[in-house]
Amino acid sequence: MKKMVIAEKPSVARDIARVLKCNAKGDGFLYNDEYIISWAVGHLVTLCEPEEYDIKYKKWDFSLLPIIPDNIKIKPIKNTVSQFELLKKIMNSPKVDSLICATDSGREGELIFRYIYELSGCTKPFERLWISSMTDAAIKDGFDSLKDGKEYDDLYKSAKCRSEADWLVGINASRAFTIKYNTLLSIGRVQTPTLAIIVARQKEINAFVPEEYREIEADFGKYKGTWFDKENEDTKIKSKERADDIKARVKGGKGTVTSVECEDKKNPPPLLYDLTELQRDCNKKFGFSAQKTLSIAQELYEKRKMVTYPRTDSRYLSDDMIPKLKIIAGKLYNTDEYRDLAAYVMGLEKLPITKRIIDNSKISDHHAIIPTEVNINVSKLSDVEFKVYDLIARRFLAVFYPYHIYSTTKIITEVNGECFVTRGTTLIEKGWTVLNVNTDKEKKKEDTLPDVKKGDEFNVNEVKISLKKTKPPKLYNEAGLLSAMENAGRFVDDDALKEQLKESGLGTPATRAAIIERLIKVGYIVRKGKNLVPTEKGIKLIEVVPPELRSPETTGKWEKGLASVAKGNMDTEKFMGSIKRYVNYIVERSAKEKYGVMFAAEKPRSKKARAAILGVCPECKGHVFENSKGFYCSNWRQGCKFTIWKNALEGYGIDIDSSFVKNILEKKTLENIDAHSPDEYKCDITLRERGRLEVIRK
Repeated sequence: MKKMVIAEKPSVARDIARVLKCNAKGDGFLYNDEYIISWAVGHLVTLCEPEEYDIKYKKWDFSLLPIIPDNIKIKPIKNTVSQFELLKKIMNSPKVDSLICATDSGREGELIFRYIYELSGCTKPFERLWISSMTDAAIKDGFDSLKDGKEYDDLYKSAKCRSEADWLVGINASRAFTIKYNTLLSIGRVQTPTLAIIVARQKEINAFVPEEYREIEADFGKYKGTWFDKENEDTKIKSKERADDIKARVKGGKGTVTSVECEDKKNPPPLLYDLTELQRDCNKKFGFSAQKTLSIAQELYEKRKMVTYPRTDSRYLSDDMIPKLKIIAGKLYNTDEYRDLAAYVMGLEKLPITKRIIDNSKISDHHAIIPTEVNINVSKLSDVEFKVYDLIARRFLAVFYPYHIYSTTKIITEVNGECFVTRGTTLIEKGWTVLNVNTDKEKKKEDTLPDVKKGDEFNVNEVKISLKKTKPPKLYNEAGLLSAMENAGRFVDDDALKEQLKESGLGTPATRAAIIERLIKVGYIVRKGKNLVPTEKGIKLIEVVPPELRSPETTGKWEKGLASVAKGNMDTEKFMGSIKRYVNYIVERSAKEKYGVMFAAEKPRSKKARAAILGVCPECKGHVFENSKGFYCSNWRQGCKFTIWKNALEGYGIDIDSSFVKNILEKKTLENIDAHSPDEYKCDITLRERGRLEVIRK
C-alpha cells in the first residue's frame, strides 16, 4: 500500500518527488515503492453556477433573487477536469491507503485540497505537510513531522465559509445591481470597499480648492530660519498684509537666539518583510505592480528555493528559527554581492535576538519572508528576480545591525518679537542604514547647524517671502493603496472592528494584488503612470451601492467571524446564517433605492452584439437596440424613456425597420420619404423627444 501526496503545482510535486526519491514516472504522477505524488494546477474545483441548480437562473431576473441554495455545490473546473479525474482515480485506488495534503500551507491551499478530496468522494485518512520553505531540508523536515489532517479542519471551515460567502454576495449583489442599472456591474466583499477608498480619494481631490499662503525666511548669516506663529507654531501666513508687516518688522534687525534644543534619536532596524510590505517597497523603488512582485517572489520560493513562503502576513520569526539565522547569514557572506554586508553579522559573538525579530505570538500560518539556507548564486537570477531578492536579503541582514543614531537640533531666533525656527540633523552612527534598505525611516538628510548658544545675536541679512499654495491629496499608487487596504481600520468608527481590521485589513497579503487587478479588469479603475484612478463607472458604482457594501466595516465583521471559525470559536452555520441575512438585505435594498444614476452604455464584446446596436440614444447616450415591438434605449431600466415603436408610422404606410432607425438616429430628420396613406406623397420625418416621430407633409 502507498501514500498519495497531492501538491498544488507540478513544480512543487517534482521537488517533493526528488526529496522522497520518487524517480519513476507515470501518466501525471511520480512514484516509488512508498509514495505516489501527483498535483493540482491551482484550483481544480470551483463552486457551481446558479443555472446548475435550476435552469431558470440562466436568466438574470430580479424576481428570482436572492439565489441562496440549501447546499452550495462544487464541480471540476472545465479546463482542468482531466487532472481532477486523474487525482480522483489515484485517490480512490485500492493501492492507496492514505493521503498527504501538500498544497500551499495556508487557508487557500487548504481549500484546494479539501475541495478535491470532497468532490472525489474520498474518505481515506490524510496528513498535512506544513512548511515555510521549499528547500530540500525543509521538505524533509516537513515529512518527518506530518500533522493529522483533522488538526486543520477549522482552517478548512473558515476557507469554505469565505468561498461560499463571497459567492453568495457576489452573485446576488452583482445580479441585482446589473439588472437595475442595465450595465454589467461586478460587486464583491473586498473589491467594492477597496474601490470606495480610491473613489473617496478622487472626490477629495476633485473638491479640493487650493489656498494661497506665504512663508517668510530670514537669513542670519550662519544659518536661516523660518517664521512661525508662537501660538500654534504654524509657518503659514494667509494674509499678504500680515506677511509684508512681519517682513518690515524684521528686515535689517538683529536676531537673538532664545532657545537651542538638541536631542539624540535612535531608529531601530526595520522589521522583516511580509508580502504587503515587500509589494509596497517594490512599487516605490522599481514601479512593480503588486501582482508582479507576488509572481517574482513566488518564483524565488518555488523555482529558485531562495526565499521562504511569500504569501505571509507576519513580519516576525518563530523561536525554532534561531539556530538557522547565522547559517543563512553565512550563505550570504559566501557571495561577492553580500560579503561585506554579512561580515558584520558573522562577526557577532551572539546575534541580538529581540522581540522585533523573534515573536511566536505574532505568527499565524507563516513567518516573515527571509532568504533560505541554500547556496546562493545570484548570477542565475533575472534582473527583476535579483531586485526582489536583494531587498529581502538586505532586510534580513539589517535586523541584526545597530540602531541608526542621529542628533536633531532646533534653534529659535527672535527678531523684534517675531520668532524663527531652524532645524538640523547630524549623523552620529549610520547603523543599519549602511545596507541601503528601502524604508522611509532612513530618509534623514544630514543638515548640520552651526554651534550657537542661547543669547547669541546675529544680524538679519535678508528676508524673503515665498508665495505657496496648499496641495490636494495625492492619488493612490499601488504602494499607497496596499497601505490603505492593510490599515483599513482607520476608515471604521467601531473600536472592536477597528482592531480586527488592524489584524487583517481588506483582503489578505495573498489576495490584495488580485483585487487591484480585478478592479482594473472590470473597468472600475485604470493605471495612469504609477497612479490608480477611478473611472466614471467605478465612481457611479460607489454612488449606487448601499453603505454596507462599500464600507470596510462589513469586511471587518466578516474577517472577525472567519477568524473565529478558524479558531474553532464560531459555528459555520451561525456565520453563514448572517451572510444569508445580509444577502437578503442587499437585494431588498437594491430594489428600493432610487439614485437617478445612469451608466454609460458599454461597448459590446461580441460581433453579434455589435450588429444589434443601431445607434446612440439622443436622450442619454446609451445604445439603441431592437426588440419585437420597437427600438429602445439600453438604459431603460435606469429611467430613459426613449422608444421608437415599429407601428408608429403605420397610418402613413411607412415601415419602420432597423435601417430606418439607424438613419434617423444619425440624421435626426429624413427628407422626401414616400408616404402611401391615404394617397401617395412626399414627407419629412423628424425625431423628437423620447423617440416621437413628427411627419410633415410636403
